[in-house]
Amino acid sequence: MADQTKRLDSNVVGNFYVDATCINCDTCRQLAPTSFEEVGGFSAVTQQPTDEGHTHQAYQALLACPVGSIGTEHSDKLRMQGAMASFPLHLEGGVSYCGFNSEKSFGANSFFIEHPDGNWLVDSPRYIKQLVETFERKGGIARIFLTHKDDVADAEKYAAHFGAKRMIHQADVDAAPDAEWIIEGGDSIQVTPQFQIIPVPGHTAGSMALLYKNRFLFTGDHLWWDSAQKMLGAPQRLVWRKRVLVESIQKLIDYRFEWVLAGHGDRTRLPADEMRAQLQALVERRQPAT
Repeated sequence: MADQTKRLDSNVVGNFYVDATCINCDTCRQLAPTSFEEVGGFSAVTQQPTDEGHTHQAYQALLACPVGSIGTEHSDKLRMQGAMASFPLHLEGGVSYCGFNSEKSFGANSFFIEHPDGNWLVDSPRYIKQLVETFERKGGIARIFLTHKDDVADAEKYAAHFGAKRMIHQADVDAAPDAEWIIEGGDSIQVTPQFQIIPVPGHTAGSMALLYKNRFLFTGDHLWWDSAQKMLGAPQRLVWRKRVLVESIQKLIDYRFEWVLAGHGDRTRLPADEMRAQLQALVERRQPAT
């Protein structure tokens, strides 16, 4: 819970604020970009919400914050309940952003896919009653896809509750040594006609992406949308092997998709041809100088 005595000076005056426990994970800026911005290495409220829509987004950000660093001077119980009920936040085609990001994964995003043959969880949010009950109403979870070792969070608890099979690459298996399905090698795997696993080593040795319906690409920390620069981005530090990372980005050009749904960094939807052009431009930017 946020502490007003630790309220950052970078916040504007008003009801919502960020305190000094902020880890600058970007969750609030993704959910409520009109209210939250990065200031001096932390998130801060730079504009208090002035209408119902922006207030709803600010409460969503408060709930999703992995370390509870967002607070209000005066909480509105009904609005808080409305924001709570909005998660998982549906994006398109049965794909939802879970919310309730976990400190265990440094605030990484996680996603839920509703599918008649069994629902999928991509990486893990906090294990909380709101999500467990929602997943139960939607038919449970059959598979948990772990993009890499950093974003496992509470996957073990969700797997135990729902009897779900966790999937992780062999190179990152130390993060989930008892996972039910260990992916090996660098070749893509067609799990079902609509789900394809694509190993994309670079950020970690076992990083993987999940392609769904040739429309949605779940990328973990391999690839994201940079909303400030309006272009795709990829990690430049905390990288296992930079050359391999670029090769993995290059590999994705051969696949068709419209959505990039990242663990860290923003999500976006672009026409497939424009997305391919963005990938090509990213590869060119990241090629070593000759």
